[in-house]
Amino acid sequence: MKNKYLKTYAFIDGQNLNLSVSKNIYKNKKLEYKGWKLDYKKFRIFLKDKFRVNKVFYFIGKIKGNEKLYANLKSYGYDLVFKSTVKDSDGKPKGNVDAELVLHASAIEYNHFDKAIIVAGDGDYCCLIKYLEQKKKLFKIIIPNAKSESTLLKEFQKYKMFVNHHKDKLEYIKK
Repeated sequence: MKNKYLKTYAFIDGQNLNLSVSKNIYKNKKLEYKGWKLDYKKFRIFLKDKFRVNKVFYFIGKIKGNEKLYANLKSYGYDLVFKSTVKDSDGKPKGNVDAELVLHASAIEYNHFDKAIIVAGDGDYCCLIKYLEQKKKLFKIIIPNAKSESTLLKEFQKYKMFVNHHKDKLEYIKK
């Protein structure tokens, strides 16, 4: 499947990736998973080297004050797709990117790629994943964390890979 003539695009739910990798997960008050910081530059290189990804769309909520983060992601080779945010009842910004990611993968960018990689462990993408599989355009589902994967994705075992299984290559190490 690593045909150099195939155009492969990755579609990343930025918040899903970030939170799923970085948050601690407890089960019965016992730490089941210790969160870690993903190195986004290493992750972009990983996608290019391992899957020959031509283009990576990173879907993210637009928040004032995060300009440096956005500039860094762009410099690493991500194409940013911004979602306006609103504040939840606790005053925290929320920007649900699901609809934008589905629209880009199934319509806006659909005719520009041969294979798609979806980076999210969210069951909300199940319909998109089924659609891409049916159209023979699904290459991989990269799930940020095996401990927080939606049960709706269980049927797609042959496509799955987990970011947390590659922590040794992808963790951010402060210099």
